[in-house]
Parts: sequence; C-alpha cells; structure tokens
Amino acid sequence: MTERIQNVLIVGGGTAGWLSASLLKRVLKDLVNITLIESDDIGTVGVGEASIPPMVNFNAALGLDERTFIEQTQATYKLGIEFEGWGHQDSRYMHAFGEQGKSFPFCDFFQVWLKAKQQGLTDSLAEYSLNTQAAKANRFAHLQHIPNTQLQGLTYAYHFDAGLYAKLLSKQSQSQGVRRVEGRITEVKTDPNTGNIAAVILANGERYSADLYLDCSGLKSLLIDQTMNVGFEDWSHWLPCDSAWALPSEQLDGEIKPYTRAIAKQAGWQWQIPLQHRVGNGYVFSSKFISEQDAKEALLQSLPSRPLAEPKLIKFKTGMRRKQWQGNVFAVGLSSGFLEPLESTSIHLIQTSILRLIRHFPFDAIKDSAIENANMEFANEMEQVRDFIILHYKLTERDDSRFWQWCKNMSIPPSLHRKMALFEETGHFAAKTDDLFQNVAWQQVMVGQGLVPKTYHPLAEQFDGEHLKSLLDSLKVLLQTTVNKLPSHQAFIDKMTK
Repeated sequence: MTERIQNVLIVGGGTAGWLSASLLKRVLKDLVNITLIESDDIGTVGVGEASIPPMVNFNAALGLDERTFIEQTQATYKLGIEFEGWGHQDSRYMHAFGEQGKSFPFCDFFQVWLKAKQQGLTDSLAEYSLNTQAAKANRFAHLQHIPNTQLQGLTYAYHFDAGLYAKLLSKQSQSQGVRRVEGRITEVKTDPNTGNIAAVILANGERYSADLYLDCSGLKSLLIDQTMNVGFEDWSHWLPCDSAWALPSEQLDGEIKPYTRAIAKQAGWQWQIPLQHRVGNGYVFSSKFISEQDAKEALLQSLPSRPLAEPKLIKFKTGMRRKQWQGNVFAVGLSSGFLEPLESTSIHLIQTSILRLIRHFPFDAIKDSAIENANMEFANEMEQVRDFIILHYKLTERDDSRFWQWCKNMSIPPSLHRKMALFEETGHFAAKTDDLFQNVAWQQVMVGQGLVPKTYHPLAEQFDGEHLKSLLDSLKVLLQTTVNKLPSHQAFIDKMTK
C-alpha cells in the first residue's frame, strides 16, 4: 500500500474539516503537509451548536483560550439537557453533566438513593445534582470542587455558533501552516490497481493529490461513499427521524439558560440552544409520521422569539458507514455516519475520530491491521452512542401520536435490551470505561423517563433510616447553598466577554 505519508488532503471545511486540520497540525507539526479544500458555495449542516464536556479539554489541547472562544463564537455555557415531554406529555427531567450526590466505598450513590426512594425519603434524583440545580437557577461559574469538600463542582460544555467556530479554527490552522484551497471538486480519480484515491480535480481544472485523504464532505460523503463505496449500516428502523428544519431566532429577553432544551413533539422533537446573539432552533422529525410542511409550521409556531431567517431543511439517514477507514481515505464527521443531535454528540464524534486517526497514524505506510482496528473502534463507539439515543425514544409512556406509539412498541438492539433489563431488575448499570455515556447519564435518562429499578444493592443497607434522611438532607442543603453563591450565567458571560 501507500508508503511514507507526507501529504494529507482534507476534503471539506466546516467544523469537521477545520477541527481535523487544527489537531493534526497541532500534534504532527511539520511531520506532514496538510491541505484543505473547501468551496465557498457549499454550505455546512450546522447542527452542532451544542457540545458535551470533553470539548473543554479538546479546545485546550488545540491551544484555544476559553475567553477568545466565548467571544468569537458567541458561546454560552451548558450544564446539561432538559428533556420535556419524553416520558409522558407533562414529564420534565434533566440529563445533567457531572456527578450525582456523593460516592461511598463500594456503593454508588444511586443505590443509596434507590433505598431512600423505596422508603419514601426522597423522590427526585435531580435534587442531588449540582449541575441540575445550577442550571435551573440560571447560574454558572468555574467551580472545580464544592468549597471545603471533595465533591465535584460544575462540569460544563458549550453552546456555540458552529460557523464562527470553524472560522476561528480556520484562521488558527492557516497561521500554523495549513494550506487552504478554495474550490469545488468535480471529479475524483482512483488508482485502477489499488482502488485508492489518486487525485481530486477542481472545477477550474486544478489537480490535487496526497498520500492520505480525510473525507469531511458531510452528508455528501464524496470520497468514502461515492468513490470508495464502503456501504452504509442503516439504523432508521430504530431511529425513524430522517429530517430536520433548522433556523435561528432572536435572543430571548432576560437570563440566558445554561442548558439545552429538547422538547418532544408530535413526530419527533424540537431543540432550543441559547447563544449570546441568538437562539438556535430546530425540529427533528420523521417524514413517515408528519409532512415537511406541517413540521415546518409546527416549528415556526413554537419558536421562543422572532425568526431571523427562513427555515432550512436537512434530510438525513441515521446510521454509519460500514468502514470509517478504507484504503487511503479516512472519514470524519457526517461523512462517516449520522446520529441525530439529541445528545449533542456531533462535535464529540468528530474529535474522537481525529484522535483515533492520530493514534493509528500511518507514518511509514498504511497498514491493514491499523485500518481494521480503527474501524472496530469506530463501530463500537457509534453503536454505544446509538443505543443511548434509542433509549430516549423506546422508554416512553406516550401514546398520543402514531410516532410515539411506534417508538414505544419498536424492537431494539439486543445490546440495549440487556442494559435496560439489568437496570430494571438490579438497579445496576455497567458502562465500559471508554464509553462516552457513563452510568450517571443512563441513570438520569432511565429514571427521568420512568424506568425505576425494582431493588437496590444490599450494600445500601449500611444506611439506616435516620442516617439516610440526615445524609440526603445535608446534601441538598450543601448543593443549594453552593448554587446560591454562584453568579448568574449572564453575569459570568458578561465578565468573560469584557
């Protein structure tokens, strides 16, 4: 196969392209030459305006100052996602980042909470989440630990303008030596002997070739799909939403909420993402259960503020490419697959893909063993995120529309069925250490949508009734006292942008 990798060509800009360029250049420095081709005429999907906590460290690894990032991407802080109407029409719960309660030797706090709930000492798991309490109070600060304790402080991510983020990364990358070429690719040449990409041809006739190609062309998947034909694993029988209307609206009066809203609708769900300068809105829906026009009208009628543009329709198929890496092509972002933005995983999956490529980077030559291992890692990651998203749809009591009836009664992957059964029967959940969503995330969604375990671990018996009540009451007081001392989210952003 290809020998020494000296030249990398990134096809497509946007968040996927410029994140790839930024980190590759940051880590590999002058070991490889990086060129990125993007067309000013081709827009990006731009649904990735909400993130999850790993982005904080990822930005730091890129050398991005947080204050600069907040200012230049119109960002706000995010403490979690509030799900409205998912369990039943009037239900409301938050999947908050960070820990719940307090950890005990050999006994998870969740087990202690389960015992307390069975004894009627508590009802809401959210009462023991600092992130949830701060989010609902519209407060935020950089707080690593709760003062005078070993308890974790606030764990956060960002809401941000993905287009402005790409521009920031583009400027930084080019200043560090990444070459940008403006143009539209009209033809892809392949090597007749290997099937690998040999070159791409632009509309103006210019030809560009490289040793390794990154497909960041979005849903178009110009290289990995249209040229390499790796195939697609369709998950729409578990995740039926195949379309989204998206548009910005004016910023809301009053406090900016430090969390994303995910509001269940007749045939899908609506997102609201508060930025400094506007609100990001969208309706993710299934065209099998509602027409495009009706979905558009439903979104326009439920906007929180005046629209700033016409709604944009995005059509997609949920699933993943059967291979992320084939020959000399590595797919990053939407070209490798699509998982709807319900849990804000889009940006994160771009980041983990780039890190995967760096781990297996073929300096000397592209090795089949590296390709095989990277593809296996990719499949494992996509499948565990897929299961978590399916959980939100399957675990519903709603039957008020054909869409929710279908979700409630659909078959689910065996891997998810095992997780739900274990949780319901034992109160236990066993996320793998490298899973994106750990136990506390699954616990919040399952309990939030009505799946409460039948029992708790016997180790929770070490807490008797009075001790247990005292412990929980003191935890609630500690969290509330901590939240009351935090500045408002708006005040903190104002401080960061002065």
